[in-house]
Amino acid sequence: MSGANRIAGAGRLTPAKTVRFTFDGEIYTGLEGDTLASALIANGVHLMGRSFKYHRPRGVLGAGAEEPNALMGIERDKSRRQPNVRATVQEVFEGMTAVSQNRWPSLGFDVGAVNDLLSPIFAAGFYYKTFMWPKAAWQKLYEPVIRAAAGLGVSPDEADTDHYSSRYIHCDVLVVGGGVAGLSAALAAARTGATVIVCDEQADMGGALSYETGVTVNGQPGFDWAAAASRDLAAMDNVRVLTRTTAFGYYAQNFVGLAERVTDHLADPAADMPRERLWQVRAKKVILAAGSIERHMVFANNDRPGIMLSSAARKYLNHYGVAVGAKIGVYTANDSAYETAFDLKRAGVSVEAVVDCRDHPGEGLLERAADLGIEVLTDHSVINTSGARRISAMTVKRNRGGGSRSIAVDALIMSAGWTPSVHMFSQSRGKVAWDADTERYLPGEYAQDCASVGACNGTDGLQASIDEAVAAGLAAGKATGGKRTAKPKIAGSGAGNWSGGMAGSAAGAGPDTTVKAFVDFQNDVTAKDIRLAVREGMHSIEHVKRFTTNGMASDQGKTSNIHGLAIAAEALGRDMPEVGLTTFRPPYTPVTFGSIVNHGRGKLFDPARKTPMHAWEEEHGAVFEDVGQWKRAWFYPRAGEDMHAAVNRECRTVREVAGLFDASTLGKIEVVGPDAAKFLDLMYTNGWQKLKPGRCKYGIMLREDGFIYDDGVVARIAEDRFHVTTTTGGAPRVLNHMEDYLQTEFPDLDVWLTSTSEQWAVIAVQGPKAREIIAPLVEGIDLSNEAMPHMSAREGRICGVPTRLFRVSFTGEAGFEVNVPADYGRAVWEAIWERAAPLGACAYGTETMHVLRAEKGFIIVGQDTDGTVTPQDAGLAWAIAKSKPDFVGIRGLMRPDLVAEGRKQLVGLKTKDPKTVLEEGAQVVADPNQPVPMKMLGHVTSSYWSENCGHSIAMALIADGRARAGETLYVPMPDRTIEVEVTGTVFFDEKGERVNG
Repeated sequence: MSGANRIAGAGRLTPAKTVRFTFDGEIYTGLEGDTLASALIANGVHLMGRSFKYHRPRGVLGAGAEEPNALMGIERDKSRRQPNVRATVQEVFEGMTAVSQNRWPSLGFDVGAVNDLLSPIFAAGFYYKTFMWPKAAWQKLYEPVIRAAAGLGVSPDEADTDHYSSRYIHCDVLVVGGGVAGLSAALAAARTGATVIVCDEQADMGGALSYETGVTVNGQPGFDWAAAASRDLAAMDNVRVLTRTTAFGYYAQNFVGLAERVTDHLADPAADMPRERLWQVRAKKVILAAGSIERHMVFANNDRPGIMLSSAARKYLNHYGVAVGAKIGVYTANDSAYETAFDLKRAGVSVEAVVDCRDHPGEGLLERAADLGIEVLTDHSVINTSGARRISAMTVKRNRGGGSRSIAVDALIMSAGWTPSVHMFSQSRGKVAWDADTERYLPGEYAQDCASVGACNGTDGLQASIDEAVAAGLAAGKATGGKRTAKPKIAGSGAGNWSGGMAGSAAGAGPDTTVKAFVDFQNDVTAKDIRLAVREGMHSIEHVKRFTTNGMASDQGKTSNIHGLAIAAEALGRDMPEVGLTTFRPPYTPVTFGSIVNHGRGKLFDPARKTPMHAWEEEHGAVFEDVGQWKRAWFYPRAGEDMHAAVNRECRTVREVAGLFDASTLGKIEVVGPDAAKFLDLMYTNGWQKLKPGRCKYGIMLREDGFIYDDGVVARIAEDRFHVTTTTGGAPRVLNHMEDYLQTEFPDLDVWLTSTSEQWAVIAVQGPKAREIIAPLVEGIDLSNEAMPHMSAREGRICGVPTRLFRVSFTGEAGFEVNVPADYGRAVWEAIWERAAPLGACAYGTETMHVLRAEKGFIIVGQDTDGTVTPQDAGLAWAIAKSKPDFVGIRGLMRPDLVAEGRKQLVGLKTKDPKTVLEEGAQVVADPNQPVPMKMLGHVTSSYWSENCGHSIAMALIADGRARAGETLYVPMPDRTIEVEVTGTVFFDEKGERVNG
């Protein structure tokens, strides 16, 4: 048996296909295709969880993504368990283990339920006013208790053994939602020849057709038509149909994230199947057909297990074949609940009464109810319920006064109306608009290339929704290049009227009451909480939201937002649109970390990038350091050498003979186009239009605020082509910086930007014998000082392969940077090494590079700058073109604070004890004897032992640093105070003669 509440002949599931699962240790039987919620209800289980704050007993409210109550932990084994899964979405499978959450020691007896008795203490906003004293109690008492109580489920404590996949895909038309409107739009777009993706979060396409029994489309029962339409779409080569797939985020330029649950419903998925798949879709057109979400009624004790939305009860009956109770009450402000009552009655379920708070239900409903023997109480309200772990009775009272009446029920279904699902539209940055006639928010001003159709657009009526969707599908298909014009003929009839309803609290839960009438079920927000927020001065709905946490649970207020807005508006004496509307943000429903992280875990969490010469460096004993994602050779120790000895040897060797350095990690950007020089003029402080092909220049890039952002050498390869280098860590952000300005500020310039960081291997050959080492290997380039002076660039060949050869130096020695295609990097390196090694040269690493550049006073952006340093501060004012009228940062440089006296400036420091090496980051003061806190003049940015100078060297940012040349300052350390002398930043070859060889 699959449950005592399963009705023979009802629903679409196959009785013979049973599955066994456990819930809180009890074994139950369901049917293949059941959700956990439908299977539990079929077995008579309505108590499925506890609320977050008060730990009140809770059962299912809905039948889909809107569910706030029935959140479960789902397990396959210890390493594969997930908390906070909606029981209304999770399909049961053989052997599944489900556990309830937020209770101890058990769901039936939860100690936390004492919070319900203490609810006056835990009123909305209590956390803003409590835990303030005594101060010492926060760390030892309040914080540990709050952290232990936070959340609902229990996070997994073992590594996830499932794997996940990701797909990037483009399409002409993306249709979000597989109801009648979504399928109609997809059929219309597909028949134009456009490429179409249609997705829906449910296991089957059809949306509300899964429970609408009276609807026919093209002469077929509505759900049968949806199944056939889905099959027709799947059979088309230009269409992809994705079920169990939620559109969770709508981002810029029609980029939509989809999360597909691939195997969550399977008992024994194949090992090569992913658990979930992340689809990252770029669509030319998006059609939103997300439908609408039913609202609950807000009345006293409306949260007991067995109280649920009318549409949910109808779906459990007509799709799953499950009756939600034996004696059912109905409470409504909307006509759609009557259809549920009629379906239940025809299925043999007793409907005790329909309580309608309106005077006049829709046309013919009272007659149909009478024909079925259903009592209808118009102008009445449910003012309370009773029951412990499940509702046992509802208390009914006439709105205009009189006595109350208790009606015994074991389930109560309710409907306050329907809210268009504008979540995805809002995520697209569209502006919703208040429709005064129907009192609901609808899509208004569009920000992206999308259209809303059907119920989410406020379109009432089946045929009107179909016609609107077909028109949108045809328009989208044709606009994206579809050539065919075959318009699908789709005719629907038999749908009821879903318009109307109410928002806010119902009778018996008004401002004059203190009952618990729940608005947000998951966060235990009641109508009185929202009124309290208004009394506390929260007059914006965004403030009310944060004060009460209404709409901040994992369901994002799908059923509660409009009610909360209406109650706040009533309390403020304003119309609803005057109070505002909360912002809908991604994700639409929770998305697992596995889907988002996808392959990016383990070794791929932070992939190591290796240069073409990495293997050679390993073979020759290099010690590596991580620079961003790059593995860079740090130093090359020989037998018996520690790091300091190795670096000292490398520094001497480069200055005395030569050294090879792997500079492949430098960022490289190809800037090409007729306006390339003009573009670089705008991006860098110095001028580029007069730079001749074959020459290089050092460039500084600023942010808009005038502070140094990056630097590097730029070579002009041709009139319309530049080879730009950036810092290793700055490569991606510099390209993004350039693209941002090119697309938004300078779109008229004819320029293309291409990252070539991975395309070029770079071998820096530095030192007095650099020319001698490479000369025999180079073809077609004159390396003499006269033909190729410092800061030159030439194209030719080396070792038979193409090269861009730069005469540049970051050491102050004569030097060349050999750029070759990455595939030839190691081969060329080895050829150069064969020439270099017999001459006594060495390979050197990044530590030696740092020392050598510091000896020459060359800065490293991010080390000798900190985001508040201007070119003038760094001693690089010479790199700012005086004649240029504009460049990024020019106005920032003119700000008074950036030209004021007393700014920190980059200077050199020499310790009075030449053997003392300062710590980088150490603070510098003028008087070490001043009381703490001392006045800091600045800090040490770079500090090394210089074997070539015979003493330590350092650079620092010091207030008025250049004016303090020759002055003695102090560096206080925990164990001593170090005296330093302020100097210039160049410590070796101050005249700069060695660079010319």
